[in-house]
Amino acid sequence: MIVCGRSLAKAARPSERVTAAVIDRDTASTADIKALRAFCVVDAAGPFQGQDQRFARSVIEAGCHYVDLADARDFVAAFPALDELAKAHGVLAVTGASSTPALSHAVIDELTRGWRRVDSVEIAISPGNRAPLGLAVIKSILSYVGRPVRVWRHGRWTHAPGWGLLTRTPFGDLGSRFLSLCETPDLDLVPRRFPRVRNAIFRAGLELPFLHLGLWLLSLPVRAGWVKSLAPLAEPLRDAATFFHGFGSDCGGMVVEVTGAYGDGDHLRAVWTLVAEAGDGPRIPALPALCVVRALVDGSLARRGATACVSLIDLAAIENQFKRFAIRTRRETQTLERVPLFQRALSGFDQMPAPLREAHAPDPACDLEGEVDVEGAESWLGALAGRLFGFPRGGQGLPACVTIEREGDGEVWIRRFGDAAFSSHLTAGEAQNRLRERFGAMRFDLDARADATGFELSIGGARFFGVTLPRALAPSTRASASIDEHGRYRFDVLITLPAMGRLVRYRGWLAPVISAR
Repeated sequence: MIVCGRSLAKAARPSERVTAAVIDRDTASTADIKALRAFCVVDAAGPFQGQDQRFARSVIEAGCHYVDLADARDFVAAFPALDELAKAHGVLAVTGASSTPALSHAVIDELTRGWRRVDSVEIAISPGNRAPLGLAVIKSILSYVGRPVRVWRHGRWTHAPGWGLLTRTPFGDLGSRFLSLCETPDLDLVPRRFPRVRNAIFRAGLELPFLHLGLWLLSLPVRAGWVKSLAPLAEPLRDAATFFHGFGSDCGGMVVEVTGAYGDGDHLRAVWTLVAEAGDGPRIPALPALCVVRALVDGSLARRGATACVSLIDLAAIENQFKRFAIRTRRETQTLERVPLFQRALSGFDQMPAPLREAHAPDPACDLEGEVDVEGAESWLGALAGRLFGFPRGGQGLPACVTIEREGDGEVWIRRFGDAAFSSHLTAGEAQNRLRERFGAMRFDLDARADATGFELSIGGARFFGVTLPRALAPSTRASASIDEHGRYRFDVLITLPAMGRLVRYRGWLAPVISAR
């Protein structure tokens, strides 16, 4: 092994198996690399965000195999441009031989073996607070924090703010940790590999909640356009993180969650969880690269060309490397309800008109488009409350797009009226003809009635952050769905709040559409 870097003084102590050489990735030429007489060059330097392929090209032209640990979305996306060059020189060039996309996709492939459809993929990584935090890692994160990130959600490309989509996820024995959206190659590779997938999300998190939420707060000026980027703060933020290095733990985790349908039609949710202890988490990113190099050496990897590290090595090979460290994994598979939410919850579901039954039996989703008339709030307080929910302000003949999508044993409804978008999550209530709907911190118990004309929903109770609201403070709704004279889905929803009057009323029609993807 030849360890290369810009400073010979920082190199490992030479031995019979390890020597050192001085090479700067940014200036190394083909001749410099040929002089190493190497079989394969592994680029473990970073950050890769904004880098070009000059170094990889020099390695290929030197006749060496190339492997890197890149997790930069732009770098990995541009890498196939080297495919013909690598084939011409008879070498394999691999990018992303790291936790993402190599390990994440090896997990996805293993979890979905035998599946006929993948509906959703969510990947999450959270290192321990005591893990080494290099300046390159901080720079790569800050390059997208608060900036628009292109992401595939609910069956379409949209944008969400980097370090947004805040959530909290369990990491096995480590407990739950805050997570936020990260820009990684998986955001492109998952939709490309699984054409029917509805959601592809990658999140990462800091172990200490106040550090994670602090960075989320710092992202707000970038999201508002007041600050172009947080990248200039890389060194101060690194110093601040170092100050709290003694807090938290040296335990990190990774979670890959996949939902979809098995060959026999069962709806499944599969979860793979990794927990790394004793400070061994930082070893994980290099292990997929090690597997690639070993496969090249023993001849089991005969592929040539330039590619992302997807479907090159299987999960068993990577997990075999975990055995040397305090790293353990666990897999769980859960069978979800086959019967759609409305069919389970509404006793009169089978009596409803066919267009309504079809719209509310998503497998895995139903996309509808049409037209809507919106009446905004009656008061400025109502307008403020409506903005918290994302309700549209008002307008006539606005384009309407509604997606009803399965989510676990429930559904998520995404409504896009004109330029406004808002969503809610529905699950079954405790009794027949009862539903529960969640708008952020608000939870509603809905009374439902279905018959041959359609269905109606009304609020039977409300909670805010888990606290039951008295009737005098709880919103009320009158929502109905039926069929118009053209056989289209007709909806009419009125939401009011005591002392504020109408928050919003929207009514219009919808018809099913084929995804434009």
